[in-house]
Amino acid sequence: VDLYLFKHNLPAYDRATPKPAAPPKYPATKIGGRFYGDFTSKENENEGTGAKSSDSGVGIDIKRFYFTLTHEFNERWSTQFQSDIGDQGAKRYDVVGKKAYLQYKQSDALVLRAGSADTPWIPYMEGLYGMRYFEQTINDSLGYGTSADWGLHFLGKALGGKLDYQVSVVNGKGYSNPTRTESVDFEARLAVIPVEGLTFAVGGYSGKLGNGTKTADKALHTAQRLNAFAGYKTKAFGIGLEYFDSDNFKNVTTVAEDSADGFSAWAHVGLPKDWKVFARYDVANPSKDLNEKLELTYY
Repeated sequence: VDLYLFKHNLPAYDRATPKPAAPPKYPATKIGGRFYGDFTSKENENEGTGAKSSDSGVGIDIKRFYFTLTHEFNERWSTQFQSDIGDQGAKRYDVVGKKAYLQYKQSDALVLRAGSADTPWIPYMEGLYGMRYFEQTINDSLGYGTSADWGLHFLGKALGGKLDYQVSVVNGKGYSNPTRTESVDFEARLAVIPVEGLTFAVGGYSGKLGNGTKTADKALHTAQRLNAFAGYKTKAFGIGLEYFDSDNFKNVTTVAEDSADGFSAWAHVGLPKDWKVFARYDVANPSKDLNEKLELTYY
């Protein structure tokens, strides 16, 4: 009754009075940050010689800090800048620009980016993996690719999101080095999601990794990489298997040729209160031709 009387004591609403206009959607600016850090014990040891890496031990490691600024001019045009503060493994932290691109979005099926932006394979794998703060995915952690590069990037989704694809034409040296040479590199990915949560993906890379053909860093070989992934992921659990095979990714400028391959398997199970049990296991052969006994195991 009190509410009823109060309601009728209010002034009558004048239907002729226009409602306040909603604030315009564009332009819109978003600012964000992401931090990867840990307090861990790490042991990176050569089983043949017993030698340990300089970063083995116990301590705090600030792996990455990203500051991201995104500005949408309208529904078609936007731009993004992202700085990268990271541990370079030489007793210092470096600050570089990871992303700096202009984007045009015609539709979900056609998005164009010019500048330094996500490459086709590694960032997509990170999204499926979901545990980047533990460790990079296998191609990134072993140096057989980069997560962003300078170039032209064509990406999109089709068939209601069941196809996810990207093709990039890049300089080849990664986002921290915008050097141009006589040729460009190519990277592509195609993912099929037949049902929600189930993903099959293939990808490839080919190029000189930004090395010249007439200078001191003369490219003697072409770096090539093939990738494949299969996985299933829900809120309750997830499982994935990633495989790569590469030629001359570390030997573009050397006389000798070499190849590498490896796989990474991961799984997680959700528990109450936002907890997860997670496991990962990697095996790789980093030098199949020059040092065939060399094997890397990560878990």
